[in-house]
Amino acid sequence: MTTADGCIRIAAMQALNPLSIAAPFGRYSHGVATRGAGRLVLTSGQLGLRADGSLPEGALEQARQCFANCAAILAEAGLSARDVLRVNAFVTDRAYFADYMAARDAFLAGVEVLPASTLVIVSGFTRPEFLVEVELTAMERA
Repeated sequence: MTTADGCIRIAAMQALNPLSIAAPFGRYSHGVATRGAGRLVLTSGQLGLRADGSLPEGALEQARQCFANCAAILAEAGLSARDVLRVNAFVTDRAYFADYMAARDAFLAGVEVLPASTLVIVSGFTRPEFLVEVELTAMERA
């Protein structure tokens, strides 16, 4: 469906989880397919900074704030977690894996077609107190 702004809206998303490969480790899909083209929304990497510039303590609270920041960006575009195609995340220590996963799973609670997801352990960010960064790719659907 083409809209007045010339965008073609996505009618459907499909999770791609072939039985010929190992199942995903968590709440994500190995791949996501869409039909048509639509308005793509990409977030920059979001750190766990609150609007007032303060930083929560610990990886879990920082990850929750990362997803809250991403949710605010999606909302600005009229989208939500259900429109997310891909999650890319970065943590500074393997020990933060479970905290990040808990925050991601809470963000995706109730989402039917789970997005593709990647988590990378990195040596650090611009400031040593930053522990988690999250970026999303989403697409508006009809």
